Amino acid sequence: MTGSDGIKATRARVQAILEAHVGLGRAPGAVALIGRGAEADAIVVGGKATESPDAMRRDSIFRISSLTKPVTAVAAMMLIEDGQLHLDEPVDRLIPELANRRVLRRIDGPLDDTTPAKRAVTVRDVLTLRFGMGIVMAPQDAYPIQRKIAGLKLVGFGPPDPASLVAPDEWVRRLGTLPLMAQPGDQWMYDTGSHVLGVLVARASGMSLPDFFRERIFEPLQMNDTGFFVPPEKLHRLAGAYRPRGGVLELYDAAADSAWKAAPAFPDGAGGLVSTADDYFAFSRVVLGRGLAGGRRLLSEASVIAMTTDHLTPAQRIGGQPFLDAGRGWGFGMSVVVNESAEGLPRGALGWSGGLGTSWMADPQSDVTAILMTQTMFTSREGPALHEEFWRAVLGSISM
Repeated sequence: MTGSDGIKATRARVQAILEAHVGLGRAPGAVALIGRGAEADAIVVGGKATESPDAMRRDSIFRISSLTKPVTAVAAMMLIEDGQLHLDEPVDRLIPELANRRVLRRIDGPLDDTTPAKRAVTVRDVLTLRFGMGIVMAPQDAYPIQRKIAGLKLVGFGPPDPASLVAPDEWVRRLGTLPLMAQPGDQWMYDTGSHVLGVLVARASGMSLPDFFRERIFEPLQMNDTGFFVPPEKLHRLAGAYRPRGGVLELYDAAADSAWKAAPAFPDGAGGLVSTADDYFAFSRVVLGRGLAGGRRLLSEASVIAMTTDHLTPAQRIGGQPFLDAGRGWGFGMSVVVNESAEGLPRGALGWSGGLGTSWMADPQSDVTAILMTQTMFTSREGPALHEEFWRAVLGSISM
């Protein structure tokens, strides 16, 4: 952003965009936060739910889904610094269920048509989503592997499901009965690696994933409204969640009866968190501050550099589309812009989106963070027009 006039102009543009989309019924409400350095300005419009008169608030709570991934990656890097994990060690030491992998010869082939894995799955593989399993870009029951995953009731291959009754140890046991879809390290495959990483963090630390997040990340950063569920005394601040269908918003998860109102059996390290715009801004400061936020060092500068460096080959970036937009690679838990993106994101910018309606960007060059929290689910990887227009308005204010 270029001075106070630029900030004011950006705020005015964002306010107009949010009000226009809310007025057209494309979202009940939204919270946008735009910051440079440690200071942030919020724009709040609309309501928390279509069926309620309650106004949206700056501290409204949202299901941030895949914005959980960077948090889990930070947790893993903390354990690497503690010496409890090592980037290039096999996960077998802590997750023996994933030892001695077999790999499908063809993604559409029978489950017994496999070949041995060329090597063990490593911590780096799950951090970079290249461990050999993930969401398949095909109709849900097109291939035998997809039908088996559905039969095992495995989260990790679609939207977050806090109502799942499969606890982490049982989840990873069931996962271990499946062949990999690709050789370890060969392909970028979305989502499932972060679920494995959450189990790995818990086992390496000897703590539950919620306890580790709370003690090592949320409490130091004063992220008091972030967790895997919304406690009863805060439930009134949870925004409703909606799915666009046929030109109207269909209720997906009501606040009063939310699937996020109780602690889940499976704390989902890929997409399970709820949070607020200000809480996530505090987290973003760790990334932009090279591990330092609020006067406290959570990570070394070297760890943050590793997290925010693209680790994919050009072929892996292409193979990762449509999840990875053109111009984006992947670090640890987040995308990294390697060439100016279609939206105009500058090279080196970091961030990701949550499919239930949230997105985050941090630009190390300008020290700008931008966060958009909505309740409207993405129905395509590109995201709703509201998000696209928001990013164009913000990016126009970043000094290149």
